[in-house]
Amino acid sequence: RAESQERGTRGETAALRKRFNDLNAALRDSAESPLDASASFCQEFCQILVEYGGQWKSEEDPLPLLEMYTVAILCFAEATPSLFPECEHVTVVLEKLALTCLDLLLSHSEKVPGALWEDFQSSVKVAHGILGANGNFQLSTLMVLAEESGVWNNATLCSLLSNSMPDAEKGKTHCCVLHLFIYH
Repeated sequence: RAESQERGTRGETAALRKRFNDLNAALRDSAESPLDASASFCQEFCQILVEYGGQWKSEEDPLPLLEMYTVAILCFAEATPSLFPECEHVTVVLEKLALTCLDLLLSHSEKVPGALWEDFQSSVKVAHGILGANGNFQLSTLMVLAEESGVWNNATLCSLLSNSMPDAEKGKTHCCVLHLFIYH
């Protein structure tokens, strides 16, 4: 059963990737003004996420949603050269995408399977590079996690949650983490 579910998830992920690629192509070929095309792209992008994400119950099995975020983050980053930077929806969608992915990762206490974690790492690193080339660092927090061999391998995160840091160090770290969550 797990194997057929995995094949089903892989098929869904491939279909999701195709929908995002088609959406990116439509953005590039749009005759709308850059602002309107960007707003339409963001609206359709979010609609696709809602449709896909609605199929899965994160509390039962968050891994299909992590696959969705892995694909979505990279596809959104790949679209950014065609998106109008002054469109407020572009910043909001990317910010919400990063934060909901982070929330999902932090709510999953088990180790993410190797291949999925490697896909996540690769997607975040490539997306961060694409966005960073344009001065956008909204994926910085996810990038910190992607540099680890797993979510719960981040020493600072584990220390914060276990409350095992010296008080002086806690203050500095809490400020850094708070800064990441507020500004990224």
